[in-house]
Amino acid sequence: MARVGKDTDKETILIVDDIETNRVILEEIIKDMGGFPVLAKSGEEALVKVGECDPQLILSDISMPGMDGYELCRILKNDEKTKNIPIVFISAFDAPEDIIEGFSLGGEDYITKPFIPEVVQARVGVHLRLHVARRELKEMNRRLQVSVNEQIKQMEMEKKSVLYAMANIAAVNSDYAKEHVKRLGHNCGILAQGMQLSPVFEDKISDTYIDTIEIAAPLCDIGNIGISKEILQKKGELTEEESSIIQNHTKIGAKLLRDIYVNSDYNDFINAAIDIAHYHHENWDGSGYPDGLKGERIPLGAQIVAIVDRYCALTEKNAHTREEALEIMSKEADTRFNPDIFKICCKISRQFC
Repeated sequence: MARVGKDTDKETILIVDDIETNRVILEEIIKDMGGFPVLAKSGEEALVKVGECDPQLILSDISMPGMDGYELCRILKNDEKTKNIPIVFISAFDAPEDIIEGFSLGGEDYITKPFIPEVVQARVGVHLRLHVARRELKEMNRRLQVSVNEQIKQMEMEKKSVLYAMANIAAVNSDYAKEHVKRLGHNCGILAQGMQLSPVFEDKISDTYIDTIEIAAPLCDIGNIGISKEILQKKGELTEEESSIIQNHTKIGAKLLRDIYVNSDYNDFINAAIDIAHYHHENWDGSGYPDGLKGERIPLGAQIVAIVDRYCALTEKNAHTREEALEIMSKEADTRFNPDIFKICCKISRQFC
C-alpha cells in the first residue's frame, strides 16, 4: 500500500537520531540523492516507523537515550520481517571495538561523525543498489522456481497421460472391456475408503492414500503391453511356457514404470504404481507370483488391487453378476486375498461400478 505523501518511485530511508540537527542534515542529504527520508528520534520510535514505512535502508545513530542503535539493530535482525533491511550506523564512536560491534550485530556499514555528505550519499547509494539487487534476485528466483514447478507438473501430467494410454492399450490387448482401466481405479478408491472406516486399517489409509491408489491401480497390468496379443487372448488352455510369459508382465510393468521415472524424484504415486504392477498377482498364502510373497509382506496397494482386479475381471462384459462374482471369490479368499480386506469388499461392493 502506498504511503501518504511518498513518491512511490523513491527509495525510503529511515533516519534514526536523537539530535534534531543531525536528522535535518541527513534528511537533506537523502533528499538531494533522490530518496524519501522518514525521521525517528529514538530507537523505540524507529521500530514503529519501520512497520509504517517499510524502509529500504536505515541510517541509525548508536548513542541514544533508551534504546540505542545496537539494540535497535539486534531487534530488527532477529525479526523475520525486517532482518534483510540494510542498517548503516552513523556515530561519533570511532574506536575499532565499536565498529566491530556494529558489524557483528548485522550492520552493513559504519560511518563516523562528523560525516561528509558525499560520503554518506555514496555509501547509502551502494547499499541501496545491493538491497535492490538482492530483492530483484530473490524475485527472479521465485519466478524461476514457479516456472520450474509448472514445467515439472506439466511433465508429470504428460508422463501419466502416456502411462494411461499404454495401460489402455495393454487392456485392449488383454481383451478386457473398454472401461476396465477406469473401473479398476474407481473401485480401488471405493474399497480403500471402506478400509479407512475399519479399525484394522484406519491408521494405514489416509485421504491421500485413497487418491494415490485410485490413480496408480489402473497401471497394474501395464506390463501386458510387452506380451503377445495372441497369448493374452488365447481361448484354450495355456502351455507352461505361455503361462510363464504372461506371468512376466508383472516384472515388465514394474521395470517400465521405473524406467519412465528414472532420474526423477520418486513420489507416492510412482512408488505405489511400481509396487502394484509388480506384486498384484501375489497370493495371501504365498502361492502367487512373481516372488511368492505371503501375507503382510505383500504391499497393501497390491493386496487391494488383487481383490478389485479379480472382481472386475469376473463382472466385465456381464460375465457374472455382483453376487456370483463374490461367491466365486469367497471360495478363493483363503488362498488369494487378505481376509480382512475381502470382508470389507463384500460389505461395500454395491458401490462398485
